[in-house]
Parts: sequence; structure tokens; C-alpha cells
Amino acid sequence: MKNPLCPRCSALQVVKSGVTNDRQRYRCKKCGYYFTVNKLGKGIDNYYVTKALQLYIEGISYREIERILGVSHVSVMNWVKKYKVKAPEQTEYHPTYKILNHAELIEYIKNGGNLKGAGMMITELGDKYMMINWKRFKD
Repeated sequence: MKNPLCPRCSALQVVKSGVTNDRQRYRCKKCGYYFTVNKLGKGIDNYYVTKALQLYIEGISYREIERILGVSHVSVMNWVKKYKVKAPEQTEYHPTYKILNHAELIEYIKNGGNLKGAGMMITELGDKYMMINWKRFKD
């Protein structure tokens, strides 16, 4: 690993200066500042964060998002708090979803009866597509 930049003066002249709490410490030769670098955690790709927030806005529960994307429901809750996403207003209707491959999606859309009387959103999920349906009008 290359030595990091000094956070105070952005100098490259940095040397190792011990270990504390299992983290490497450094000292800047230019300004004499001591610092540690942050641990790199298990970062989740921004693609999954965006998809999780989209699904949340569409009214899908945290646990359902967990099952669909394979990301912890607690992570989804933390992202909702972090990005200040507002929960959708509760309605009598809950969205239903189907996960289809490309050929199945084309066949579904070809049948015009599947599209009447419903709102629909289609989003990409890796190599598959997720179709979210909900009724537009109350019966």
C-alpha cells in the first residue's frame, strides 16, 4: 500500500510511525502531523443503494428489499435515514412485483390485458428486470 497524503498539508512526505488499535499511524515529515488512516469497510456498491431507495419509494418493505437485493434490511434503513428519503403515504394498495428475464418481460408486455387498469414501473436488476404493479383506481 502506498503511503497516504497528509490530511493537514496534503504532503507526500509521510512515514510510518507505529500502530494503535490495529491501525497504522503516520507522521508527516513536512508539518510533523500524526494521523491514522480510516479502515476500509465492506463498501456496498452505489448501484444497490440506489435500487434499494427506489424500491423503498415505490412502497416495498425493508424486508422485501432485503430478499430482492440481498442487502441487509438494516442497511436499507440506514440509507433511508442518511439520504432523508420520506416514506410514501400509506394507501389501501400495496405494490406487487415480478422478477423476469428479458424474454419473459417482452411476452408479458405483448399481452395488452396485463397493462390495463394498473400503473407499472420496470427497473433493471442485474441481468433481470423487476416489474412493479399497482392498481391505479380504487374499486
